[in-house]
This record gives sequence, structure tokens and C-alpha cells, in this order.
Amino acid sequence: MKNTKLAFTLFLAFIFTLCTSAQKKESYDIKITVKGLKEGAMCLLANYYGEKQYIKDSAKANANGEVVFKGDSKLQEGVYLFVLPTKKYFDFIMDGTQHFSLETDTTDFIKTTKIKGSDENKYFYEYQTYMQVKQKQVEPLRSELKTLRNKDSIKIVQDKLLVFEKEIKEYKSNFIKNYPKTFVAKLFKAMDEPEVPEAPILANGRKDSTFSYRYYKYHYWDNWDFADDRLMYTPVFHNKIKFYMDKLTPQTPDSINVSTDILVKKSKANKEVFKYIVYWLTYNYESSNIMGMDAVFVHMVDMYYVTKEAYWVDSTQLYKITNRAYTLKPLLIGKKAPLINMPDSTGKYISINDIKAKYTVVIFWDHGCGHCKKEIPKLAEAYKNKLKQKGVQVYAIETEDKPEEWKKFVKEHQLNWINVCETDDYKRAVTKKIYDIYSTPVIYVLDENKIIRAKRIDSEQIEGIIDALEKEKDKK
Repeated sequence: MKNTKLAFTLFLAFIFTLCTSAQKKESYDIKITVKGLKEGAMCLLANYYGEKQYIKDSAKANANGEVVFKGDSKLQEGVYLFVLPTKKYFDFIMDGTQHFSLETDTTDFIKTTKIKGSDENKYFYEYQTYMQVKQKQVEPLRSELKTLRNKDSIKIVQDKLLVFEKEIKEYKSNFIKNYPKTFVAKLFKAMDEPEVPEAPILANGRKDSTFSYRYYKYHYWDNWDFADDRLMYTPVFHNKIKFYMDKLTPQTPDSINVSTDILVKKSKANKEVFKYIVYWLTYNYESSNIMGMDAVFVHMVDMYYVTKEAYWVDSTQLYKITNRAYTLKPLLIGKKAPLINMPDSTGKYISINDIKAKYTVVIFWDHGCGHCKKEIPKLAEAYKNKLKQKGVQVYAIETEDKPEEWKKFVKEHQLNWINVCETDDYKRAVTKKIYDIYSTPVIYVLDENKIIRAKRIDSEQIEGIIDALEKEKDKK
């Protein structure tokens, strides 16, 4: 179970500053006419922001299908959505004028759209109309490609598709040359991908097999203007970040930390862009269900919160975030497990450091916990039949002080491993705090040196993790 309170704290801190960001004191007046829209139909004006969409205004249609959005403060520029009661929607550009009209028809939002008073939207819909035509031409080729098996036939169709790709690229390129100062040109550039040159020949006479990946990743952000916060308010922005972090970056904490720092450094060109990227990276990895990603969260807090670069976070929120990071830091995978020394059922103290085993499974559990009642017997079965033979010892920590009930459960389920329970309330609470135990059961896997190798896993996963660690040893 993740720390949802902290995730909520991060979200609130971010949203508060988002809502209170300064707006230029200028009005907006946008009339959208939709043929076939019934009188009284409630429509929404929303904008993209990161991975979500936010409602900015609402208005009802009149008898002519006209919907007018008006306001005294200028809206953030970017890509917006007009949402009908049916949940159908279409995109348009919120430009600098914010006084324009748009007419369309529900039969085909793109083809039937007419714009007055906004060159940005005129260009935007010209492009969408062009793409609509190209899509109809390309679709039969893509369908045909799925049915082909002959290599020569496949190549012929692929070459035809490449011609269309080239035409679309040229369309965008010509537009950027002719209208370089428009927001649509910025969007085209932002969506553009690096052209990877031929890989160089290495000393062994072979092509560098990693060149294309390295070049593509290094130049991935070349055409993105981090100084322009309008790009945050588009559906392109968040998807581009996700692809960079999830697909172009090896999914290990060390590699991800490098990519986060590269991205944050670029984002410093604009205060709002910096805020979003630092917030999203922090929230994303703090709330991740992937084991080990808390190391990225800790890195973000060390780099940008402890240093007080996260200017939108107040002192209370900062305390919660940093306290969470400081709790997790000693528990990161690769760290030596904090010392535990607790008494068993006879009162004899046993330290995890005294356990001589290839692997130690430390499990925090409560005999009265419903999930524990299912998990502990499964672990006992796995320990008896497989884990013990693999050099595993279990150090099971009862988290509640009900010794008789605990001992009864241990005996009934034949838990023939190290069973301990701290009777001192303060010591027990400290251990739970140190190991970040806010629910049970919680499992840690330690190696022979008591280094944390896995954590917060199910009992079924232990054997696979042990096998993977053994293979890792063999490779070394």
C-alpha cells in the first residue's frame, strides 16, 4: 500500500499554485456554433494540462446552436477542448487574441469547421483537414500491409507509406518556414522527432549498434522550446515526457535519476514548466508500484525540495515530503538493513545480524490481520518445501503485543523459523517507524550481508527473486 497521504500532499501543493498562477487581466470572448446542437445543451470549455484535462468554463447553447464563453481574465494559451453533452469533443487553439468564432457540424468536426478572427485556428484546421485526407489514403495501405507475407510485396507497400510520411514532413517543414512565429509552428516542431544519421563504423569493422538509440535520446528534446509554457497545455507535452522517461530511459533508478536531472535542467528555462516537471517526476515515482522506484523519489527530494528549489511548496508540505524521503532513504534497495534485535517466545534476543544464511526474509506481520492469516501459511509452505533448501531463513516479526495469541498462531501453523515480538511498546513503535510499517504484512529480502535486495513483495515472489539473485551472482 502506497503512502497516499504524501501523494495527496504533493498534488494539493501543486494544484494550489496552479490555480493561483497570475493571469493577464484581459477578457476572452469565444463563440462556437455547432449545427444540430439543441437549445439549452450544456457545453464545456476545457484545456489540456499535463496528462489531464481541466474544465475552464461552461455555457448553454441558444436556439441557433451558439455557445458563448466569456470571461474578464485572459485564459492560458494552448490547446483547448469544446465538449458537447454527448461527451464528443473537438480541439482548437486558444490563441493570444481570445476573441474569435468557430462554426462546425457534428457530422464532421474537422471538415466542416469555419474560423473567424483567429489565424492560429485557421492554420490548425487546415492541417487537420490535410491530415484527414492523408489518413484516408494511408489506411488502405496499412490494412493491406497486415495481410501480406511476401517480402517484395511488403517492401512495395512500405515504400508507398514512406512517401506519405515524407509529404507530411514536408508540409510541416514548409509551414514552419512560412509561419515561424505561430504557435502551430511551435507545435509542429515539438512533435518532430530527431533524424538519426547512419551509424559510424567501429574499429572492429562493424556498425555501432547502440548509436541510433544514443543519438535519438540525446537529440530527443532538440526541437522542444522549454521556455514556452504554452506547450504544457497541449496533449503533446505529457506524452513526450512519458516516452522519454519510460521508453528511452533504462528502467533502473540510477538511469532514471540521470534522465530526471537532464529534464529538470532543461525545464529551468520557464518557471511554470520547471514546476510541472519537478512535481510530476516526484509524484510519479513516489506513487509507483514498481519496486525500487522510491530511490528516484528520494533523489528528487534531495535535489529539488531539500534545496528549496520547489518554490510552490510551503513549510508544512515541505516537512511532510522531506520526512517521507528521509524515512525511505535508509530502506532503499542496496542499503544495509537497519538493525533489528528482538526477543523470541522464550525471551531470548535475536539480532538479524547474527543470522547466518544466504538470504534472510524479514516479514512484519500481525496474527490478527486478515491478509496475514492468508499470507503467513503460504510463506510457511514455501519455506518448508523450497526456500529453506535455497539457504533462506525467515525472521518473522509480530507487530502487536498479544503474546499468547501470537504463540498460539505460531504453534498451530508450525512456523518453524525465527519468530520474534517486542513487548516494549516504545521499541516496537520505533522499529515499525524505521522500517516504514504502516500496514501488514510487509516483506524484505536481505542477502548474506544483510543488504536489502527486495522489499514489499508477496510471498509468491520470494522464490523468483532468490533465483534471480543467484543468477546475478553466477554472472559475476
